[in-house]
Amino acid sequence: MVDLAEIQAAYYMVAATGVLVAAAYYVLNMRETSRNRRSNMANTYMQYFNTDEFQLKWMEVLNMQFSDFEDFKRKYDSSVNPQSYAKRMAIWNIWDSIGRQVREGFIDLDDLGSSSEASAVMAWRKFKPIIEGYRGWQMPKDAWSNFEYIANICQKRLRDRDPEFMKKMDTFFTTPGVAQ
Repeated sequence: MVDLAEIQAAYYMVAATGVLVAAAYYVLNMRETSRNRRSNMANTYMQYFNTDEFQLKWMEVLNMQFSDFEDFKRKYDSSVNPQSYAKRMAIWNIWDSIGRQVREGFIDLDDLGSSSEASAVMAWRKFKPIIEGYRGWQMPKDAWSNFEYIANICQKRLRDRDPEFMKKMDTFFTTPGVAQ
């Protein structure tokens, strides 16, 4: 005959095994949920990047011509050109937001794609002196620091993956009268 203590021990082992299986399932489920959330966030940004509205802003902002911070302020500062300001902020702030989310681990940079990486680098290189000017003038010293963070990461990744492209970009952003 089976002793009551043996039945009770078997019951405890089955219950403990059930708890372990449930905990393992929960951990795996949470990992998958987190992975899906990161992918969905990246997809949301990519959908926004691929709209006509964003592309028109991007082209207008990328085509701004200025020689230095003072020239930029005369032409594009919010006090003289609010429409330009709104378009520029849409670009700067989206990259700042993406940079923060990459830094926090909410987005995997691989999900954004190489064309987005190039765009981040182009935008940062074009506007770095302007952002630095605003940092010392109207904004805190860490304004758009996540934009800077994502651009630096993207630049390193692009330099590792495609050094020839980065040489072209280096030339483009150092040639007088081009892109600035």
